[in-house]
Amino acid sequence: MITTDFYKRLYTNSVPLRELLNNKETFTAMPIDWQVLVVDVKEPSVALENDLHNKVNLAATGSIVTVLNTLKSINKEIQIPYFFRGDGATFIVPDAVLGKVVAALETYGVHVSKNLNLKIHIGHIKVGDVYLKDTTLGIAKLKLNTYLVTSIIYGNGLKVAEQLIRDNFKEEMTILDRQLPIDLEGMECRWDEIFPSEEEKKVICLTVVCNNEKIQSEIYTKILDEIDYVFGDLSKRTPITTVKLKLDNSFHKMRTEMYARLGKFDRGYLIQNWMITYFGKYYFKFFKGGKDYLFRVTQLSDTIVMDGSINTIFSGTHRQMNQLKMLLDSLESDGKILYGIFATYASTMSCYIEDREENHIHFVDGTEGGYIKAAEHLKTKLIRKDDFWN
Repeated sequence: MITTDFYKRLYTNSVPLRELLNNKETFTAMPIDWQVLVVDVKEPSVALENDLHNKVNLAATGSIVTVLNTLKSINKEIQIPYFFRGDGATFIVPDAVLGKVVAALETYGVHVSKNLNLKIHIGHIKVGDVYLKDTTLGIAKLKLNTYLVTSIIYGNGLKVAEQLIRDNFKEEMTILDRQLPIDLEGMECRWDEIFPSEEEKKVICLTVVCNNEKIQSEIYTKILDEIDYVFGDLSKRTPITTVKLKLDNSFHKMRTEMYARLGKFDRGYLIQNWMITYFGKYYFKFFKGGKDYLFRVTQLSDTIVMDGSINTIFSGTHRQMNQLKMLLDSLESDGKILYGIFATYASTMSCYIEDREENHIHFVDGTEGGYIKAAEHLKTKLIRKDDFWN
């Protein structure tokens, strides 16, 4: 049975996230003939030490753009779930298109090596093989606001798959005899660092894992309720606000995007996009269409990822963060969760723009390697509990 259209046909829920999490009947098992596909930047902590966190984010965003553009070239009707991490991305794709997607990512890996001086890992595993590990991989679509629909995962299946893939990563990627053309159309990174709405606030990156599927919904709901209570709901605690959104038209910013996207110097691209960015500042400030676009950017910013764990970025004070940590520490001491957290001064954003009306998505991370630092904090705990997912 061909299930290529499985995700497109999946019902879109318009309920609060906590309600979705507590109704397991809204989740559908991923088809056994789909594949979990992981792209990781190699040694991201080394890149951070060399002040390359923006390039790491670009490499992660570029992998998403590569996959989505490849799918569009195969069949525009195919839709898939995908999950951004600061140092990579995870996709779940139909087996029928896996070969072409992996080939495109192999070529993208060569591009990243040449132009961003980074290396990436690529690996995959069939969903049916994940189920053999006696784990759950349920998925639901959720409309978070008027513009943004996201994928919500229930169970440990995706995390187990990612670990199995990483345990079997090849040291070197296959270098194809004939490289495919790179298609990074729509990838942009023109926003300046985005500071919180108030001076005393920080940008907080949090990742939480609960390996007990029986209590996962209950625990995640409790944590999200506490975040809502302490920091405000998703719209109030977002680190991306229209007041703080500013374009960066510096030569360095334009040049980085140009090489990340084209892999070469192109004077016409540089001049054209510098002018668009320069005049865009005035468009956003003085024109209704520009102000409306800024609002859509805030709504289409990917600030919460539920992939079997909680990965979220928000703004708040140290006092608020310490209040949240009281609950997290209590749950962790009871053996119900492990978590990693990192606070920084601003957020960064890279984008995939299909069109500037409604088809754009903005991937948010913290400065100084926000999500990577939170993951490193978590990883130190996972090392001490190497059977956490078993």
